[in-house]
Amino acid sequence: MSLTRLQIGTFRNIHSAQLLPGSGLNLIYGQNGSGKTSVLEAIYFLGMGRSFRSHLSQRVINREADDLTLFAELQKAEGDLKLGLRRLRSGETQVKMNGDKVKRLSVLADTLPIQVITPESFSLLFEGPKARRQFIDWGAFHADQQFYTAWTNVKRILKQRNQLLRDEADYQTIHFWDKDFVRYGELVTNIRNQYVDSLNALLKGIIGEFLPQVDVKVSFTRGWDSKTDFAQLLENQYSRDLATGYTNGGPHKADLRLRVGNLPAQDALSRGQLKLLVCALRIAQGKLLKQQIDKNSIYLVDDLPSELDAQHRQLLLQQLTDTGAQVFVTAIEPAAIVDSLPKPPSKVFHVEQGRVTLVE
Repeated sequence: MSLTRLQIGTFRNIHSAQLLPGSGLNLIYGQNGSGKTSVLEAIYFLGMGRSFRSHLSQRVINREADDLTLFAELQKAEGDLKLGLRRLRSGETQVKMNGDKVKRLSVLADTLPIQVITPESFSLLFEGPKARRQFIDWGAFHADQQFYTAWTNVKRILKQRNQLLRDEADYQTIHFWDKDFVRYGELVTNIRNQYVDSLNALLKGIIGEFLPQVDVKVSFTRGWDSKTDFAQLLENQYSRDLATGYTNGGPHKADLRLRVGNLPAQDALSRGQLKLLVCALRIAQGKLLKQQIDKNSIYLVDDLPSELDAQHRQLLLQQLTDTGAQVFVTAIEPAAIVDSLPKPPSKVFHVEQGRVTLVE
């Protein structure tokens, strides 16, 4: 799967742009603030319905416009696909696929799987468990069709349960909700656990290439004591939940742990090593998707040369090329990427003051 056409309208500082990307590695270069990252952000927005740079989607709309428009043509094994998205300043999002309206944004994620590696990707390791749960759930969503419905139900029931706790409801009332909470929560946990097991099989080899002298252990924690039955846990912790006003244990507390020896990876590795670890996680996730459902991700890599020496840039670019997927890479100086590639990029684009031009 690859993007064969991308049109961007009034997205950040890009008033209007059209790209015809290559199926391999696409290099996008320009000075800081030129708009090169905005091209990646537009692709991500088209695949996720949101930005990877801001939680406030209205900020990506050009200051002089009332909306943004994105359009892409995708080449897929089952046939070509046209995908369009319009985001209004009011917050409304309109999506069309081959001319038909799409109601759920999850359809975008299913249609256009995206792996993003940016300087902010360190959040996967440094922030709380939420970012790591989202990483697991991206893969679980694609790997098992039951996951999306089960996780949606877990969040719905959890919201109701927490409200009952704040209202100081008795346990009998809460127990009525717990039966479905346990059923869906255990399904979500099993899918997540199976996914991380599958990911680990690929991840070890890639980490071995990037960090050969470092033994990184990756494990899944389900969000409550592994020796305790979930239904029993909910009953046992009722008093504590009542006191805090929220549910203290469950699938909403799951995490992905990365350790080097007895230390968390973020305490044991340098920033350059951490960047390679995050890259390994993303590449392994994309490769597993290809194995499981024969679908390639699209890789968006922002400011790739940052904090990586020439050897590791070359290694990372080789790994990305070996996926066989479409890749978009940004850099300030094109030589930083071109000199690390075994062959020229599929396409090269220059961005200056929001204008995108193909470099022949």
